[in-house]
Amino acid sequence: MANGKRKVNLNKRIAGVLKGLAIYALIAFAALMFFYQVSGPPPAGNEMPISQIINDIKDNKIQKLSLEGTRVTAEYKEGGQKLLSHKEEGESIYKILESSGVDPKSVTIEVRDLSMQQAWAGVISAILPVLLLVGLMFLLFRNAREAGQGIFNFAQSRARLFTKDAPQIKFSDVAGANEAKKELEEIVDFLKNPAKYKEMGARIPKGVLLVGPPGCGKTLISRSVAGEANVPFYSIAGSEFMEMLVGVGAARVRDMFATAKKNSPSIIFIDEIESIGRMRGMGMVGGGHDEREQTLNQILVEMDGFTPNDHVIVMGASNRPDMLDPALIRPGRFDRRVVMNMPDIEERKFIIKLHMKGKPFTEDVDVERLARRTVGFSGADLSNMLNEAAILAAREGKKAIDPLCLEEAATKVKLGPQRKRMQTEEDRKLAAYHEGGHAIVGHNLPKVDPVHRITIVARGMIGGHTTFPPTEDRSNETRSRLLEQISTALGGRAAEDMIFKDISTGAANDLELATAIARDMVTEYGMSALGPINIKPHPMFGLWARMQDEGGGVSQAMQSKIDNEIKKIIDSCYKQAVNILHKNKPKLDKVAEALLEKETLDTDEFEKLVGKKKS
Repeated sequence: MANGKRKVNLNKRIAGVLKGLAIYALIAFAALMFFYQVSGPPPAGNEMPISQIINDIKDNKIQKLSLEGTRVTAEYKEGGQKLLSHKEEGESIYKILESSGVDPKSVTIEVRDLSMQQAWAGVISAILPVLLLVGLMFLLFRNAREAGQGIFNFAQSRARLFTKDAPQIKFSDVAGANEAKKELEEIVDFLKNPAKYKEMGARIPKGVLLVGPPGCGKTLISRSVAGEANVPFYSIAGSEFMEMLVGVGAARVRDMFATAKKNSPSIIFIDEIESIGRMRGMGMVGGGHDEREQTLNQILVEMDGFTPNDHVIVMGASNRPDMLDPALIRPGRFDRRVVMNMPDIEERKFIIKLHMKGKPFTEDVDVERLARRTVGFSGADLSNMLNEAAILAAREGKKAIDPLCLEEAATKVKLGPQRKRMQTEEDRKLAAYHEGGHAIVGHNLPKVDPVHRITIVARGMIGGHTTFPPTEDRSNETRSRLLEQISTALGGRAAEDMIFKDISTGAANDLELATAIARDMVTEYGMSALGPINIKPHPMFGLWARMQDEGGGVSQAMQSKIDNEIKKIIDSCYKQAVNILHKNKPKLDKVAEALLEKETLDTDEFEKLVGKKKS
C-alpha cells in the first residue's frame, strides 16, 4: 500500500516537472519568435557596399537581385553565392542602377513586399509581452491556489481538522492532571449526550480556558478531549489569525466558526490565545483599531452574540491569563477556567512510568526516588529528562539507562549541559569553598531540605551549584523556612569572606535570590515589622518596571521603610550563615577538599563527611 502511494506521488511529481518544462519551452519559443520578427531574417552572407554590386552587374557576374526594404541581396551566377548590401531608405534600386549607367533590365530584380510582414511584427511586438505577462501571472496564481495560498484563500481559516481517522489520544494517555480531566470529562459528556443535560435545563458551556505554566500539558489534554468526544476538532494557534492584510484575522474567525457550525457538535481549540485575546487598548500602535483588536472583537461576537452558537465549544490555552481581555473570559464566553498545575509526586510517578515505556532501565532505577528528586518539574521537563537520559546512555555505549544517566539528565534539564572550561587552581578552590558554604549552612538549618548534590562543574552561566530539592510537595512557605533559605543562599558569600578574606562575583545569583525572597516577605507576605500589609506592585502587560521606578504607588517614606526592612533581613541571615560556618569550619574544609578531588558529591558522600542532617 505504501509502495503504491509512493509510486503515485512520484508519477505526479514527474508529470508536474514535464508540464513545467513544456510551459517554459513554449515561453522561450514565443520569445525567440518575437525577437526574430523584430530583427528580421539573419544576414544572407558577408556584407558589401552597393557600389561593388553595381560593378559586378556591369561585369555580368550577378544573376539576380532581391530587394526587401533597404536590404539588397545579390545572387551570383558562379557558385550561387549570395552577398548582402543595403541602400538608403526611400531610394529606388532602379534609379540607383540608372544613375550608375546600368540598364535595370540587364539583371533580374525581385521586390518582396514587407508591409504585411512588418504589420504582423508590430502586432506581435505589442501583444507578445502582454501574453507572456498574463501567462506568468496565471502560472503563479494556479500554483498558489494548488498550494492553498491563493489571494482568495487569505480569508479562509488556517485551523487544522482532526477527525476520528487521525491518531487518537485518550484521557488514559495523559498522565496526571486528574482535576482537569474531571472538568473536561463533563464537556465530553455534553457533546456525546446533550439531551440528558437539556432535560435538566442545563446549558452547554460555550468555552473552556486552560490556564497553567508552560509544559504542564494544556495542548495535550485538549487533544485528548478530541479523542474522547469523537467529534470534529479544529486546532489553530492564536498567531495564525494575523496577516499583513487588514481584516484577514476577523474573516478567518468567521470562516472557522462557520465551518465548525456546519459540522457541529465540534470543538475549536485556540492555542496561545493571549496573542489575539490581549486586553483591548493596550496596543502601542493603532489604538483600538488595530488588526489584533478587530480579530478579538470578531471572536467575542462569534462566542456570544446574536447568532446562536450551539454545540460548538471553544477551548483556549494560555500561560498568561492576566493579559486576557475581561470580555473574553466572562461567563457566557469562557464559562470554565481549568487550572493546570505542576504535577505532584503521584502524578510525577505516573508521568515517569508513562515515558519509561519502550526504554531499557537497570534494576536499581527507583521511580519513587526519581519522583521525589524532580519536584517542580513539568510533564514536558520529565519527558525531556528521560529522553536525555536515553541519549546519554546510548552515547556512552550502555545497554540500559542507570541512575547516573537519570541524575545527569535531570540536572541538564534544569541547569543546562556541563561546560568544561580551563580553570586555575585558585578558581577551583574558590568554587569549592563557595559551594561548600551553601551546603554546610543548609545542612545545619533544620527547615532546609537535605543536600542532594554539590558540584563545582560549570553548567550554563554558573560555575557550580548545590541543590536542595524538596522532599515533599509544598503549597505554602513559612517565615522561618524563608529566612533559612536566605541564609543558605548567602552561605557561599560568607564562606568566601571567611576563608579568603575577599569576595568574588560568583555570588551574584545568590544575592539576587536572597534579595527577592526578602522583598517578597516585606511587600507581599507581611512578614516584617511593617505588619500584615501588601504593598507589592503587581505586573501588568510588562509595565511592572515602570511602576517600580515610580514607587509602585508607595510613598517615599514607606519605600525607605521597605528598604530598611529588607536590609535587616539580609543582614541577620548573613550573620547567621557566618556563625554556622565559623562553628563548622573543619567540616567546610573537608567538603572543599573532597570537591577539589572529585568535583561532585552526592547525598551519601556529603553525609559521610559531615554526618546526618538533624531534623
